[in-house]
Amino acid sequence: MIKPVPCYELLEEEEMGRNQNDGSLCEFHVLAVDDSVVDRKIIERLLRSSSYRVTSVDSVRKALEYLGLEDEQQSFNVGKTKVNMIVTDYSMPGLTGYDLLRRVKESSRHEDIPVVIVSSENVESRIS
Repeated sequence: MIKPVPCYELLEEEEMGRNQNDGSLCEFHVLAVDDSVVDRKIIERLLRSSSYRVTSVDSVRKALEYLGLEDEQQSFNVGKTKVNMIVTDYSMPGLTGYDLLRRVKESSRHEDIPVVIVSSENVESRIS
């Protein structure tokens, strides 16, 4: 099940992350997940140019590990860094962006994190 997030909610969350004194973003942290190095670098550059902190990984498995949702692995991030939003590619080898979305929304610890699924695929049959 996918729950759309209205744009105004993302903007409100961004505003809550602003420092009252100087207006800069305080650690609004985005987890970027994409198997394509080029696409991952584009996402990183766009988000960092908007003063977001970005952690990028190249697979859903690594994202699940980072979030502490991988069964076999102990998370290397649990309790250390809050993730405010996840941007993930849809089509990746192994687990897809939709698999990541499902696992995040099933987690009581991360269910409120907005997840944006993107794709550079341009063949409709490959992404539907």
